[in-house]
Amino acid sequence: MTTFDDRERAFESKFAHDEELRFRAIARRNKLLGLWAAGILGKTGDEAEEYAKTVVMADLEEAGDEDVYRKVAGDLGDKVDETTIRTRMVELLEEAKKQIMNET
Repeated sequence: MTTFDDRERAFESKFAHDEELRFRAIARRNKLLGLWAAGILGKTGDEAEEYAKTVVMADLEEAGDEDVYRKVAGDLGDKVDETTIRTRMVELLEEAKKQIMNET
C-alpha cells in the first residue's frame, strides 16, 4: 500500500460522504418546500405531509431541480411567482444543510 493509494481511498471516501450529504440535503429541502407549498394551499397535518412526499417524489423524474420546481409551480398556480419559489428553494436548501449538520 502506498501513500498514493491511501490518499485515493480517503478522497473516494470523502467524495461518497459528501454526495450522501448532498442527496440528503436536497431530499430534506424538497420536503420543506412541500410543507411550505402545502401551507399556501391550505393543507395541514397529514395532508401537508402527504403533499410534501409528492414533492420529494417529483425529484426522481429527472436530474436537477426543474422537476421539483414544475411540480410546486404547477400546484401553486398563480398564488406564488417563479422568483419566490426559486428563492424559497435556495433558502430551504441552506436550512436543510444546517439541519443535517446539526444531526451529525
